Amino acid sequence: MRIEIWADVVCAWAYIGKRRLEKALTGWDGAPVEVVWRPFRIDPTAPPRATPLEELYRDPMVDDALRACAPHLTPAQNRVRVSAVAAAEGLGPRWGAAWRADSGDAHRLIALAGETGGAPLQDAVAERVLKAHWIDAADIGDPAVLAAVARDAGFVEGPALLATGAGRDLVAERLLTGKARGVRTSPTLVAHGRALAGAQPPEAIRGFLADAAAHPSRPVPAEVERLRLAESLLTARDPLGALTLLRPLLDEHGDDRGVRLLAARAYYASAQLNRARATLERLVADHPDDSYARHLLGRTLHRQNDAGAARHLTLAAAMTPALG
Repeated sequence: MRIEIWADVVCAWAYIGKRRLEKALTGWDGAPVEVVWRPFRIDPTAPPRATPLEELYRDPMVDDALRACAPHLTPAQNRVRVSAVAAAEGLGPRWGAAWRADSGDAHRLIALAGETGGAPLQDAVAERVLKAHWIDAADIGDPAVLAAVARDAGFVEGPALLATGAGRDLVAERLLTGKARGVRTSPTLVAHGRALAGAQPPEAIRGFLADAAAHPSRPVPAEVERLRLAESLLTARDPLGALTLLRPLLDEHGDDRGVRLLAARAYYASAQLNRARATLERLVADHPDDSYARHLLGRTLHRQNDAGAARHLTLAAAMTPALG
């Protein structure tokens, strides 16, 4: 059984959740498990160059935002609370980040470790990235820090791969996948299509895993899963994200009716009207009885102030009155 940890390494609960998952798996006698890391961003606007967190904490706007994490506590009190939880999980003796760092390159390093050496290497890199940020108070946005992390984990290729920009597309796509699957919290555990949000106690994690193992999800072809994820993003009003996930399908299955229609919807929703029009005109020519494609073509032409819109809208409504 594959367990996915969707988390951001600059989230304290990600490290706490990692320890709790490890405790939950101690003595696990169920199906064999593989733990893999997947990216999540809690601070996607972090600056490229890290800034000291102490400066950030003095910003009144940041103070207000942090209060939302624990409304009954001040941000300072919440940091004390999290430190106590971390200490109880054996994280320390020193605890606490010192930098507001962009975690993008750290996510790339973790993803590349998984692609290069599988789950064990990936976990070793994730552990050391978390330790660097939360215990060593290092700047994990610094390439030199990540290079040291990689070497310490045995990922000797890591620094060179990071320097080439490798992994950017992989991480971007996985972030979109998490969004499409409804991941909203760091950390979130996913197994057999089921999700457990937050750094839950070991007994809760063990129960979740037992339930997931008892109800395995039916595997679907990768192309079908990608199409479903792209549609989920479109429903979530992220048409550009949907097109990113659709790109491999358009390259490999560009003649598929479902792929073409979903791409046309995404083009329309992202105001790429010329692309929407070209895709829909081909669809209608190949499938003149597709009332929805014809309706969307009519709407596209209408937005372009094209007189041909009325004919397509009228025909679509005649074939499917609900579209009128």
